[in-house]
Amino acid sequence: MRFRRGARLDPGQIRDIRGRSSGIGMGMPAIGTGGGIVGVIVVLLFMFLNNGGGSSSGFNIDPSVGENDDVAQECQTGEDANESQDCRIVAVVNSVQTYWDQAIPEYSEARTTLFTDQVSTGCGAASSAVGPFYCPPDQNVYVDLGFFGDLESRFGAEGGPFAEAYVLAHEYGHHVQNVLSARGDSIPMELQADCYAGVWAKNAVDPQGRPVMEQGDFEEGMRAAEAIGDDTLQRQAQGTVVPDSFTHGTSAQRMEALQRGYRSGDPNICKF
Repeated sequence: MRFRRGARLDPGQIRDIRGRSSGIGMGMPAIGTGGGIVGVIVVLLFMFLNNGGGSSSGFNIDPSVGENDDVAQECQTGEDANESQDCRIVAVVNSVQTYWDQAIPEYSEARTTLFTDQVSTGCGAASSAVGPFYCPPDQNVYVDLGFFGDLESRFGAEGGPFAEAYVLAHEYGHHVQNVLSARGDSIPMELQADCYAGVWAKNAVDPQGRPVMEQGDFEEGMRAAEAIGDDTLQRQAQGTVVPDSFTHGTSAQRMEALQRGYRSGDPNICKF
């Protein structure tokens, strides 16, 4: 992925609280124990949380947690995005939201919160073991960037800029579902979010309208989708596959969903 050097970024779409106290104390419930999110925290397995539609567990974003200013100061242009992972995250979020703002009249922006180790959210307390996730009550995407290293070292994906972008675009797919009040079973909702990620990739441009996809980028995303299929993750973790416990779809299903969106570039094709 390459961004036009002079393209202006909007770091205001990122909330960076890495290294700051999250306000999480002992005894606080984890996501999935009492809120509207349908999700399971599985240590050593990557699981995107499914978009839920219910109530908050009562733990909102703590306004007393200070934000780092580095992203806002350092991530100003496409050149910054080409040289820094932090700034590339800003550029990808900007691009994803620009697309959906144009594609869906009802769309409203959702911030991405970067955190370290653990975080307090509108859906409850969460740790990095959850992996990246979207919280409907506070409309934030939460990411511990250490996950992208795990994607390569623990889950066998080759990584790369577009593999990271696919993860973010998937979570924003859940925000789109929330905006459209879409509801459904876990696996169809996850596959739709993968498809939405592919749709964005087909239409991905930088803030000045320049296409950002390069040769080999989409293949990075496909390898990441393959690495995080339920069957692949279960086989890697426990040596056996239990289809009744699937929550996100098989590797083949996730790859097909991502490819469906990318081939079409039309969000209306993403029905499961």
